[in-house]
Amino acid sequence: MKLIAAYLLLSLAKENPSAEDITGLLGKVGIEADSERLEKLISELNGKDLSALISEGQEKLASVPSGGAAAAAPAAAGGAPAGGEAPKEEEKKEEEKEESDEDMGFGLFD
Repeated sequence: MKLIAAYLLLSLAKENPSAEDITGLLGKVGIEADSERLEKLISELNGKDLSALISEGQEKLASVPSGGAAAAAPAAAGGAPAGGEAPKEEEKKEEEKEESDEDMGFGLFD
């Protein structure tokens, strides 16, 4: 990702950044570039329209299912009633935690 970010940043100023350009930029912030990956990146992107590549990538990502609905299902099935009892339990736990912190001498600013 660092190599790609450096390439994209340098492409704003120069049409086809070289390996030396990228190595120099990364070296200024203390990052050593892997020469094998760098050469592969440059050979893959050299002469291509970056905005077109980014658009193609966005289209491909849009077709990938994100799984948002599946992630919400376990939370709903976790046994928490819809009546809103879970927040009350969280409040009690928070109060108990605060009290236990005070018991241990951590309530220094009270």
